[in-house]
Amino acid sequence: MVKKYKPTSPGRRDGSVIEYKKKLTSTKNAPLKSLTKGKKSTGGRNSQGRITNWYRGAGNKRKYRAIDFTFDKKDISAKIESIEYDPYR
Repeated sequence: MVKKYKPTSPGRRDGSVIEYKKKLTSTKNAPLKSLTKGKKSTGGRNSQGRITNWYRGAGNKRKYRAIDFTFDKKDISAKIESIEYDPYR
């Protein structure tokens, strides 16, 4: 479901966001552990430790979900267990 903002200011005009709370209802409390990986947050810093992307950092810790986007398993029967929120998308 897409939430549209009222044009209370020029910055809010034509703004919209997806409401995840109404759209996705998870059946489990935690994601499937074999499909989650850790991903280090850089905080906007490069390999020398210098800030290259400003205004990054803090935020909540996230786990990367391994997703197969190839869709090459044509004749394999499968069942959807749950629809989950993905913090990186």
